[in-house]
This record gives sequence, structure tokens and C-alpha cells, in this order.
Amino acid sequence: METDRTRPGQEYAHHRTRKPRRLRATLLALTAAGGLLLTACGAGGGSDSNTSNATDRTGFPAPAIPSGGDHSGERDGEQTGTPADKVAPPPDYLSTFALDVDTASYGYARRALADGRRPDPSTIRPEEFVNSFRQDYDRPHGNGFTVTVDGARTDRSDWSLVRVGLATRPQSGGTSTAERPPAALTFVIDVSGSMSEPGRLDLAKKSLDEMTDRLHDDDSVALVTFSDEAETVLPMTRLGGHRGQVHNAVDELETQSSTNLGAGVETGYATATEGLREGATKRVVLISDGLANTGDTKPDSILDRIAHERRDHGITLFGVGVGSDYGDALMEKLADKGDGHTAYVADDADAHKVFVDQLPQNIDLTARDAKAQVAFDPETVERFRLIGYEDRKVADHDFRNDKVDGGEIGPGHTVTALYAVRTRPGAEGHLATASVRWLDPNTRAPHEESGQLETGALHDSLGSAPATFQVDAVAAYFADTLRSTELPGNPGLTELGTRAHTLAKETEDKDVRQLAEAIDEARRTD
Repeated sequence: METDRTRPGQEYAHHRTRKPRRLRATLLALTAAGGLLLTACGAGGGSDSNTSNATDRTGFPAPAIPSGGDHSGERDGEQTGTPADKVAPPPDYLSTFALDVDTASYGYARRALADGRRPDPSTIRPEEFVNSFRQDYDRPHGNGFTVTVDGARTDRSDWSLVRVGLATRPQSGGTSTAERPPAALTFVIDVSGSMSEPGRLDLAKKSLDEMTDRLHDDDSVALVTFSDEAETVLPMTRLGGHRGQVHNAVDELETQSSTNLGAGVETGYATATEGLREGATKRVVLISDGLANTGDTKPDSILDRIAHERRDHGITLFGVGVGSDYGDALMEKLADKGDGHTAYVADDADAHKVFVDQLPQNIDLTARDAKAQVAFDPETVERFRLIGYEDRKVADHDFRNDKVDGGEIGPGHTVTALYAVRTRPGAEGHLATASVRWLDPNTRAPHEESGQLETGALHDSLGSAPATFQVDAVAAYFADTLRSTELPGNPGLTELGTRAHTLAKETEDKDVRQLAEAIDEARRTD
């Protein structure tokens, strides 16, 4: 999705200037003018709907397309670190973004903190912190999503955290090729001099060997390397009976000189196109530290050169970052504009998770161009802030414009978005309706699913919310601290560390334990 980065801490503030009935009438008139309302279902899922002129059971309209055009530019008035109570009011009560399952920002932050330094605030994307943790949302039986909406009140007066959780069907187990289409994977591997540092090329080679043994016989693999120039060292090769050939090509990889990442991506896509297979899922997997220093180093122009392959053949990019010194901005933007995802690998455990667990999720697709839209009820909500997703924002009126890029999502994925929401004092009733829209990966037919939240369903405190919700909150507040954006209700690193360690014991989850350890390391860098 091609969007511009907005400022961290983007917030929408709403001031009551009319009686509640007039506020609701105004919003109803606005959404009715768009003529595109959908029937909302209860939190946790519902029926597909493409109907118009419908409202949910509260009478409040589900997310819709406003008729007044793109107001997104009017929402960027807040400066980084501006107190939440000093934000100018926005034009509407809608929030729209493309789905994202990237996790590289959190992985790289952990690596930086383990090395005794704070990560640059520009590399902190809160949604990638939150989406690094397992969720227990209900799952659909087929392609598409379930929608779960819940929330909890914080210690800050009238502020709550609202969570929108989207989940795809479980990933199939076993090894049968019938469980997913065959994959045609082109690995584009950085062999520049900087990749000689331990934990870079050596870790990539070990990961590729393990992955090669776990892929299906009907899958195909190609290898492209790049330093000052790019070279196809292994054309697209069917794994059945040829795994040894792939292992030999991986074993011979050695570091060379400078980093012409643009040439690597271009050659990788050309190799992927030459090895096209009918019915196969096509991926370019870029493994690099992102420190391009030769040739074209701009993601826009790099991907412009291979636009034909991307669009006509549906080849998407999966970026895997490595190294203590990491070009986060370049790798993240390449994957974003390449309709793909990013992850970061710091050690063997990370490599196993990315290449053995996550990569299969990015082979099969359950949804294309997936977008979410949340409509907040003006009678109960005074202001709200989407936590993160600045690079993924979509104009509200483009929610149902299927020509606008969204996220490509596979089986076994969950997507979580958190909102800081200030409710009106004493307000009760409907709080928000969340909807997700996606295209069927095969037919490209559009589908939608919705869920909603009432103020009475908010947990009284974060401590009384489910453990997964508490972990999400800690992760979001931790990211907020690292980029200094003053999220309402953030208790600070000391309290976050205490909560994280308690949750790690309760859940016995190693990922939560690593979160607690990262917060401890951040405290030591203060």
C-alpha cells in the first residue's frame, strides 16, 4: 500500500457542540449520503454483508464511506509528544487502515536493547510490537476473518483501551501438498561485506537449510545473491529429488563487497518471473541488513522497475532483516510497497520462527487487500487515537474502493489494533463498530465482517482484562515509551516491567518473558 508516514501519536478529538440526538443525526446524514452502510454483527464475528442502507441493532451506522472526500489530511495537526487534551477536533468518527502483520520493528528493538542501546524512535511501530504476540481470538472455518472487539478502562480518567482483533482460519498441519498450493520461492540473499558479521549470512544459511528440508516436494526454490552486482546462483528448482542441489547452493554462499540491493531485488523478480508455475504462490524473500550503499537505494524507484512483475504476476515481497546495524526504513518500505511483510531475525530461535513458522503463513493466502474501518459513536466517545499504523492509513472513503491496496493475509494470522479512547463522562451504550473488508484470494469477490462493542462490556481495569489483552497493552505502552508519544494511561517502564513479569509467570509464554526482559533492558538504558 503506497502511503506517507504521518506523525506518531495521531489522535482524533471530538468536542460536543450539539445535543446527542443532533450529533447522531448529523453522522447518520453523513453516512446516508454515501449510501454504503453494512449490517453489523456481534463481537467475535458475523455474516458477510454487501448490503446498503443498513444500520446495526443500536441504530448507529456501521463503517461507511463519507461523501465529503478524503479528510485524512485534516488529521495530522498533532505534533509528536503533544498532550492528548490539546488536539484540534477532526472531521469524523471513522478510522481506516490496511491490515499489517509485520513484526520487524519489535524484533529489531529487542536486538538493540540487548546490545545496550535504545532503538531510534523512527524505527518503533507499535502495531508491530502488539502483533508479535499470540492471540486467542475465535477463528473462521473458511477464508476471511472473525472480528473480536473488546476493551478495558485505564487508570487515566475516562480513558480506555479498545482492541480490535481479526483472525484468519488456522494454518493446516501435516505435510500434504493438498493442504496448500505449491510455493515458488525466490530467495534474494545479501552477500555484501557487512553480512559477514556473526548473526547475518551464517544465520541466513542455517535457516535456509532448515527451511529447505521442511518445504514440500512440490515446492520450488530459486537463489539470487547480490553484493555490488546480482547473480542467479540457482534457477527455480523443484525440491522433490533436488534438495541436495539447493543445500549445495546455500553452502557455497560467501560474503563479497558492497550492497547493491536494488540490483538484487530486480534480478530476484526477474528470476521469479522466469520460474512462474501455474497455480503456485509466488514470493520473493529478501534477506538483508538493508544497508544499501551502491546503485539504486530508493524503495520507490526499485519497485517501480519491477512493477510489471509485481502487478501482472502477483509476486509479493517478504523481507527478513538481520544484523545489529539494520536499515529498517528501507526494508520496511520495500515490503510495504511490495504488498508483503517484514520480520527481523536476531538468533536461532527467531530464525526458526520466521522460516519454519511464519514463512508457511505467507505462502498461502486467505485474503487480499484487507482493510479495517472502525466507527466510534459520538454519543459515547469524545476522542480516540489509533496506536500505530501510521504507514498503513487509508482514506475513509476508500474502505470499499477495492482498487486501493490493503494487506495480504494468510492462514494462522491474527491482526490486532489498539485504540486509546476517551469516553464522555457517564456515557453508556454503543461505543464502536469495527469492520474488515477483503477480497477472496481466488475469485477477488469482496466480503465484509463486523463486530461491535458496548460501554458496559468494557473491563473495569486492565488488570481484570484477559491475559492476552494485558500483554497487548504492555507491548503498546512499551512502544509508546520508546518513541515518546505520551499515550494516555501509560504507567511508565517500572510498572510495565512489573506487569510483564507477572504476565510471563501467569501465561508461561516465552515471548512474554522476552518482552519483560526487553523492558528491563530499556530501564537500564535510561
